Amino acid sequence: MNLSSTIKSIQDIMRKDDGVDGDAQRLGQLTWMLFLKVFDQREEEWEDDNKKYKSPLPEHLRWRNWAAYKADEEGKKKPQIAGGELISFVNNELFPALKDQIDASQGPQYQVIQQVFEDANNYMKSGPQMLAVIEKLEEAINFHDFKTRASLGDVYEQMLNDLRGAGNAGEFYTPRAITAFMVDRVNPRLAKRETVMDPACGTGGFLTAAIDHFRHQISTKSSAKDQRAVEALIRGIEKKQLPHLLCTTKPI
Repeated sequence: MNLSSTIKSIQDIMRKDDGVDGDAQRLGQLTWMLFLKVFDQREEEWEDDNKKYKSPLPEHLRWRNWAAYKADEEGKKKPQIAGGELISFVNNELFPALKDQIDASQGPQYQVIQQVFEDANNYMKSGPQMLAVIEKLEEAINFHDFKTRASLGDVYEQMLNDLRGAGNAGEFYTPRAITAFMVDRVNPRLAKRETVMDPACGTGGFLTAAIDHFRHQISTKSSAKDQRAVEALIRGIEKKQLPHLLCTTKPI
């Protein structure tokens, strides 16, 4: 099953839940669950790079310690929290802590978590249905794969394209050919260290095209400073949580 099919199957599961009403709530539900899943796998990478890394999340609220399926003695993967207890845990422990107990002043990671959860809500009422969503995220999506991260934005924008009223909500699907053409016309130059800024970057389509544009200017004669400069020259702002999440998980 490809990524697009996986996301659609997750949406189908959410449609069976009495608490999730409409596409906007499904996107909102997917936002915070995707965030915690992606963030946890990114933390695994940070832990490998820095043995002294400390998570900004309380230990028992990290995805790996409540949501991730764990193998039992027979090797079968099972949920850590039973379906009957899951909604209570999410509503009474997870959300109160991540909404009110994260101090954004402690660093950028703390700030991102606070921004994601300050307007987030858990709409699902069925523990078994939420477990089914978690299982899909666990088994079908590998966020360690850079290609998977990059394609998440395309899936989200395709969802917007499928929703005929998306433009009324202030969100629009921009075809990749258009973003590539825009960057080609602007023609930012790596040698001149020209910064690219998108103040409403969505899932980062324009910024991704700008990264590719910069990379095409790197040759075998380019210095390590030129390659590192690509990341420093990209700037983006996005208010909504899910597009922001999908933009920041893309590789640079």
